[in-house]
Amino acid sequence: MNNTLKNRTLLSTVISSTLFSLCFFGCSSALTDNKDANSSSGEDAFAKEVVLSTLVDFDSAQQQSWVNAPTATALVKKSDNKSGLDDAGLNIEFLASENISQVTVKPNQSWQMEKFQDYNLAFDVTNEQDKSIQLYLSVENEAGEYQSRSISLAANFSGTIYFPLTGKEAETETGFWGDAPPWETEDQLMIWRSWRADNVNLDKVAALNFFTIGLLENKQIEIDNIRVRKNPESDPYWMKGIIDKFGQNAKLDSSMKINSLAQLNEVSAKELKELSESKGMPNRSKFGGYSAGPKLKATGYFRTQKVDGKWWMVDPEGYLYFSHGPANVRMANLSTLTGVDFKDDKVRIRYDYEVTPEDSMGIVEVSEEIKATRYISSPLRHNMFEWLPSYDDPLANNYSYRRSTLKGAVPHGETFSFYRANLERKYGEQYPNSFEDKWRDVTLERMKDWGFTSFGNWVDPMFYPAKQVPYFANGWIIGDFKTLSGKTNHWGLMPDPYDPFFAERARITIQDIAVKIKNSPWCVGIFIDNEKSWGEREGSVEARYGVIIDALSKDIQESPAKNAFMKHLQSKYKTIGKLNNSWNIQLDNWQDLAKGIDFTVFNENQIDDLSTMLEMLGEQYFIVVHNTLEEILPNHLYMGARMANWGMPDEIIKASTTYSDVLSFNIYEEGVQEHFWKFLEEVDLPVAIGEFHIGTATDSGMFNPGIVHASSQKDRAEMYKTYMESVLNKPYMVGAHWFQYVDEPISGRALDGENANIGFVDVTDTPYPELIKAVKDVTSTMYQNRYGK
Repeated sequence: MNNTLKNRTLLSTVISSTLFSLCFFGCSSALTDNKDANSSSGEDAFAKEVVLSTLVDFDSAQQQSWVNAPTATALVKKSDNKSGLDDAGLNIEFLASENISQVTVKPNQSWQMEKFQDYNLAFDVTNEQDKSIQLYLSVENEAGEYQSRSISLAANFSGTIYFPLTGKEAETETGFWGDAPPWETEDQLMIWRSWRADNVNLDKVAALNFFTIGLLENKQIEIDNIRVRKNPESDPYWMKGIIDKFGQNAKLDSSMKINSLAQLNEVSAKELKELSESKGMPNRSKFGGYSAGPKLKATGYFRTQKVDGKWWMVDPEGYLYFSHGPANVRMANLSTLTGVDFKDDKVRIRYDYEVTPEDSMGIVEVSEEIKATRYISSPLRHNMFEWLPSYDDPLANNYSYRRSTLKGAVPHGETFSFYRANLERKYGEQYPNSFEDKWRDVTLERMKDWGFTSFGNWVDPMFYPAKQVPYFANGWIIGDFKTLSGKTNHWGLMPDPYDPFFAERARITIQDIAVKIKNSPWCVGIFIDNEKSWGEREGSVEARYGVIIDALSKDIQESPAKNAFMKHLQSKYKTIGKLNNSWNIQLDNWQDLAKGIDFTVFNENQIDDLSTMLEMLGEQYFIVVHNTLEEILPNHLYMGARMANWGMPDEIIKASTTYSDVLSFNIYEEGVQEHFWKFLEEVDLPVAIGEFHIGTATDSGMFNPGIVHASSQKDRAEMYKTYMESVLNKPYMVGAHWFQYVDEPISGRALDGENANIGFVDVTDTPYPELIKAVKDVTSTMYQNRYGK
C-alpha cells in the first residue's frame, strides 16, 4: 500500500469551526477577493491528519474474519515494507458475473461512532489495472439502513478516499446531488450516490459494504487502513462564490472553461463553421434508417420487425432503423434555485387543468407585483453565485419560478438558467427569444453531424414540426387520483390505476400529445410516465410488494385498488376461513379485511398472492395506457414504462409485455450485462434503453459525475463506446438514449438538486470533444456492425 500515506504524522489537535458568514445580493466581488486569498496557502488539508480510530487495517486474524464476500473474491494480501510493521491489505476482485458484486466488512460488534465529533471516514486504495473502476461504499447501521457513496478510481490510482460523515461539511443541505469539495486536498472525495439519506443514524456502524454494479469485466482493487479522521478546520468560503457568471465552476479551471464573451463567441463561431461543412453520415435514409440494408415493407410510420434473428425498428420508408440519440433535449429543467423567493402566494397557485409537471415547464414569468415581495429564502444558496442579473438586466428574462421541488434545500423559489443566458449571449436576440430558434437549428445540425438517428424522451415540442430528426413524444399522467405508497417512493407515489379518474387523466394527457404531434410519421413512439414506484425486484417483502401492502391497509371505500384486490381474494378463497388458513391470520369476516389490515409477518402463500396482485396492478395500468393510446394514437409505438433496474419487479415486466410495442428500461451500469438481461431473449420483444450516461467530476469542473462514473473525459468517451458495444450486440435491442443533452446546472437543477456532468454539451453549450468523437466512431459504424453487412 501507499507507505507515504500510512506514515503520515498523526497529531492530537483541537480543530475549531469557523463561523460561516453570510452575505446578500451584491457582495460577490468581496467574496471573490477573499476566496482567492484564502485558497493561496496550498497546504493539503490532510497533510497532518488526525486519526481518531482505525476501524480495520486487516493485519489481525480477527479483523480478517470480518470479511464476507458472497458475490466477489477477497483475499488479505501482505506486502513487504521497510518499517518492519505488518502491512496487510484486502485485495478484492469484483465479478462481472454478478450484477452487484459485493464485499462486506462486518465487525463482531458495531463500531461506536457516537463518541466522535466532526469526522470523516477514509481508507487507502490502489487500482493497479489499466482501466478505471467505479467503487461504491455503503455505510450501514444496525437496522440495515445506510448511506451510500461512489467514486471512479482512475487506472493505476493509489491514494486515499474519504467523505465527511458528521460536521458542517456532511450535514449542510446545499440542495446538490454532489457537493463542492469542502477542503483543498489530494485525497479523493466520494460522491453521494443520490440525495442525502434522511434520518439514517450512523452513531453505530454495523457494516461497510464495498461493491460494484453492472461490470462488463472483472476488476480488482486493494483497500487498507479504514479509519475515522478528524475533519480539518472548516473553510469559511466553502460554498461561497463557487458559480461564475457563465454558470461554471468559479474555483477550478478546465480546458473548456469560458472566461469571456469574446471567447464564447470564438468557440461558437468555430463550431458553426464546422457544422456548416458537415455532410452527416453516409447510407442514411430520410428518417435515419440504414439505406444500404434491406428494403422492408413501408407503412408510412415506424414499426418493429425481427430480421435474421435480431429485432429492429423499421422506419416509415421500410429501412432498418436503430434509435440512438440524446434524451431530454430541452431547456425546461436546466434552471437552478437562486435562494430567492416571494412572499406573495399567488406565484404558487396550481390549476386542475394542468398536464405539465413542474420540472417540464419552461420559463414562468413573475409579475412586478409579486417581485416586490422578494426576499432571500436561502442565503447559503444565494451566496453560491458570483453573479446574478438584476431584474432590469437584458438577461433577466432567464429567471423563472418553481412552485415545488422534489428534494433539496428549499421547497420552492426563483430559478435562473445560465444555459439559456449563455445561448442569448452568443446568439443575441433579434426578436424575443430568437436565441431559442437558433439553438433549435444548431441542435438539429449537431444531430446530423454526430450521426444520431433520433431524439430520446423529453424532447422540446419545438422540434416536432422540424421534420429532420425522428423523436419520441412523452406525457405524464398527473392529477388528483388515488395513490399507493411503496416502502420507497423514488419519484413519488404510485398512481392507483383502478381509480376512474386515473383513466380520465390518461386520456387528457394522450389527447394533449396527439394535438402536438399531429399524427406525424417523424414521431417514432410514445413514452408515458417514467420510473414508477412499482417496487423492488429483490429484497424484503415490503420492498417488493409495498404498494400492495399499502392497498390492503386501506379502507375499501378509499381505495379502488383495494376494492379490486378484495374481489380477487373473495373469488379465489370463497370463505374468510380459507383465507385465514392460507395466510395464517385471524379475521372474523370479509368486513375486517375491507376495513384495512396491516401485516408484519408473511408466509409463502401470502407472498404468492401479493405477487399476483402486483401483476394485476401492473396489468390495469398498462390496459388503461395502451388502450387509450391505441384509440387516440394508433400509428405510433407504445414504448412501455421506462422501468429502472432498481424498480422493475418481474410481475410488472410480465404485465408490460402484453401491452407494449417496445419494452423500455433505464440501465445505469457499465453496460448491458449478458447474463443479467438474458431473460429479455426469452421475452422476445424489442427493447430500448430509455436512459444511460457516464460522467466525471474531475476535468469537467462539475461536482457530480452522475450515476455512472468515469475518471476523466477521455475515460468517459471510452466507457461510452464500451457501453454502446454491449447494446448493439444484443439481438433484442432496438435503441439507446443517453440522458441527457446538456450538463445539469452545477448548483443543481431546481427539481431535486441533480448537478451532474452528463451532457454532450456543457453549460456554455460547448460540446465535449472527446465524447463527440466517440459518438461519431459509434454512429458511423453501428448499422454495419449490427446488421453485419
